[in-house]
Amino acid sequence: MSWFKREQNEIEAKSEEKSVRTEGLWQKCDGCGQSIFKEHLVSNQQVCTKCGYHLRLDARSRVASLLEPGYELVDLELISTDPLEFVDIKPYRERLEKARSETGLNDAVINAVGLLGPHAVVLSAMEFAFIGGSMGCVVGETIARAIDRALAGKTPLIIVAASGGARMMEGVASLMQLAKVSAGLAQMDDAGLPYISVLTNPTTGGVTASFGMLGDLNIAEPGALIGFAGPRVIEQTIRQKLPEGFQRSEFLLDHGMLDAIVARRDMKAYLIRALDFMMPARA
Repeated sequence: MSWFKREQNEIEAKSEEKSVRTEGLWQKCDGCGQSIFKEHLVSNQQVCTKCGYHLRLDARSRVASLLEPGYELVDLELISTDPLEFVDIKPYRERLEKARSETGLNDAVINAVGLLGPHAVVLSAMEFAFIGGSMGCVVGETIARAIDRALAGKTPLIIVAASGGARMMEGVASLMQLAKVSAGLAQMDDAGLPYISVLTNPTTGGVTASFGMLGDLNIAEPGALIGFAGPRVIEQTIRQKLPEGFQRSEFLLDHGMLDAIVARRDMKAYLIRALDFMMPARA
């Protein structure tokens, strides 16, 4: 019965031939659990073609999806240092080096200037893959420079947030960025220039507590986690079960914390229409 049990004369593929040829071509959706062909995700702006779940979109792709061709990336030269020589599981310097090599960015945000439809805008897009999109000194300074560019050019400012909050490896210097950016946005308000905040999954901590919720128009993608402390921390603190969908964008819209929820495929058209109302003289 060896022929039946395959105990002998087993035909084996060479070790280099055992790898699955489709490895790396599929991605599991966090919403429905289905495996989606990566090419379909890329062509659909990282939105699941089965259930519509919005997966994370990197900062460069975000800029390209919103601005017209010919936009310019700016303020890319700033690099974080390690003022506290911080070490937890690994040195902060090692985390920075790894994040730079994996993302190709110097930090967790990029600025771009260009056209959104007919409107000249300044756009900041955060990169969650860079240490959780955390806001340290460079992120704060980069967004502050975006504000300065908007003020100098008398153009609207759009910030697309994706962050776990302040970067605590930089201590109080990271927390000061909340006040720094908020003060700059107050200047935008005094100048009568629109600031639109786009919140994506996730936007938490000090980013939510500062520029994330200070927009003249606060909009979010469907299903985005938005809050200060995370749901698990809140449950452990108050020792109560939170409502279904707590801190998701739909919950926040129902409770008056957001102005609108906009699907990624409709985001560009929505922003153009909003700016048509907010900047009618330049439409």
